[in-house]
Amino acid sequence: MRPVSSLEYVEEARAESERGVVVLRERRDPDAPVGTATVLELRVNGVFVMDTGETSTEEALARQALGHASHPRRVLLGGLGLGFTAYEVLADHRVELLRVAEIEDVLVRWFRDGTVPHGPRLLADERVHVAVGDVRQVVDEAARSSFDLVLLDVDNGPDFLVLDENSALYEAPFLESVRDVLAEGGEVVIWSSTRSEALEVVLTDVFGATRTEEYPVTLQGKQESYWLHSARKDERDG
Repeated sequence: MRPVSSLEYVEEARAESERGVVVLRERRDPDAPVGTATVLELRVNGVFVMDTGETSTEEALARQALGHASHPRRVLLGGLGLGFTAYEVLADHRVELLRVAEIEDVLVRWFRDGTVPHGPRLLADERVHVAVGDVRQVVDEAARSSFDLVLLDVDNGPDFLVLDENSALYEAPFLESVRDVLAEGGEVVIWSSTRSEALEVVLTDVFGATRTEEYPVTLQGKQESYWLHSARKDERDG
């Protein structure tokens, strides 16, 4: 893996929203073989959110939940990101509806117009319904037992927030609302760049139990770990 300092960055798109500056840029290795795919990065206010170079945990977010679900017909995904969690959800033919809550309208536009190259194909799937807005509002407006799975990949996790207001996503009031919109046996899975003991405590308080899984990844030559925090709505939760 090339040192980070030798990589080249080319900005592909930039926009400003109420929350700050959203940027898509390509990361290139000038010494890579001809034809090697470049990596697309998403950044918000200069903070790295995700890229197309390491997508295994975004995909694992969907696979873990789908693997534990007996009837995952209706899925809510908080955060469109670069679309890899959504693609993994749609690969499961049991899924009849994928509702995606994405707060940045410009990111959805970049998917639609091909600025994100694989975006138009993703949004062309008739099962996909994108709600441009805060996932908290989407959850608040949903009826009880509306979803079989809720997947949250809105931020870098509770310890490295892209936006300070996202801290509410990891607190009891919102997670209690998530529990309410889950059907019996439904599951919530939360992606995090770190293991969060505080989040484990809250999930246990709200759902009665939690499960935490570590996913080792290689990021620009360094060994790191990402984490998935999960909880299930049991029958006794009603």
